[in-house]
Amino acid sequence: MRVLGVDPGLTRCGLGVVDGGTGRQVTCVAVDVVRTPVDATLAHRLLRISDAVEEWLDRYRPEAVAVERVFSQHNVRTVMGTAQAGGVVALSAARRGLPVVFHTPSEMKAAVTGSGRADKAQVTAMVTRLLGLVEKPNPADAADALGLAICHLWREPMRARLAEAEARAAELARAHKARLAAAAKKAKSAGGTAGKGAAR
Repeated sequence: MRVLGVDPGLTRCGLGVVDGGTGRQVTCVAVDVVRTPVDATLAHRLLRISDAVEEWLDRYRPEAVAVERVFSQHNVRTVMGTAQAGGVVALSAARRGLPVVFHTPSEMKAAVTGSGRADKAQVTAMVTRLLGLVEKPNPADAADALGLAICHLWREPMRARLAEAEARAAELARAHKARLAAAAKKAKSAGGTAGKGAAR
């Protein structure tokens, strides 16, 4: 499976494509960072990100897109820009019918390093090691994008199986509830018939 990982941001937007093999084998296909000038309008910065993502989707043809979920509330302006960039990515993927999954930073860190509290240096080091890269991805946005793709490759099959199991359990519960309702209705109907017979 091929996944495009995206670490969204207005100033720097990390992009990383990773192929998943058998087991936990992963291979880096491409990695880069899209930069937009801070003095450009928001619309033009988002357009630059959109154009780059569209180009990567056409060139590398991923089967899924993994985007970092915005979670910080310390700097509202930064969070808004990050969320808007993530939205542009999700829209581009949705137009192609690609599944888009948002992973939190802690989910990605835990998947890659084993600790949800790992720092950027640890994430970069592990991503470099897991992908067998000669050089460390730089800046950290690039490493995070690759980490998100790896996280998706390793976590999504388990998440999909869990969702399938939950859906099956819900279906069984609905069927059981329907059987109980039908049995109760039948018992009530039988009781009513018996009552009429006694009255005669």
